Amino acid sequence: MTEQELVDGLINQNKEAIQYMVNNYQKNVIKTAYYFVANMEDAEDLSQEVFLEILKSIGRYKKSSTLYTWIYRITVNKSLDHLRKQHRRSFVQKMGTILRISPDGMNLDENEPEVLDTRNDDNEKRNILDNAVNSLPENQKIAFILNKYEELAYKEIAEIMNLSLSSVESLIHRAKLNLQKKLANHFSEYASKNK
Repeated sequence: MTEQELVDGLINQNKEAIQYMVNNYQKNVIKTAYYFVANMEDAEDLSQEVFLEILKSIGRYKKSSTLYTWIYRITVNKSLDHLRKQHRRSFVQKMGTILRISPDGMNLDENEPEVLDTRNDDNEKRNILDNAVNSLPENQKIAFILNKYEELAYKEIAEIMNLSLSSVESLIHRAKLNLQKKLANHFSEYASKNK
């Protein structure tokens, strides 16, 4: 099926076109969403939202970029929206913890012991890297994830982000520098603690 046949089929809500889209793009959509949200269940849910959004807005698809690029753009936007909602929810939960109120509104026992989360070194290092990537400014984070995790070329990233090629190069360069600083600081502190 050509891209034009797929677009026409999606506009007409053709079941074969929808199935073809899901079969050909679902794995990449889930993978991209996962790199942003770091939770497979959320990434799978987001993929459903992405496909519903595609079906809803396919009539507005402009052929100035490939369908593949347009789908990536929707996936990135849905993932970022999800993170913003999570951030707000996390803030409310933290305030509840500070005020010692559980999600169901009951007071928490102040003497309740905290459960320590034990992780092996690999998980800890992965979490450190994920936190460092997630702390990058939004555009640096998007460009870095699309380049390093999704292995997209700068030109594709420029299309997805609606930026010039030089802007993408600059974002990725700054992201690498920021990550080097964050990780160097962390691991120098980590090394001095273990001496």
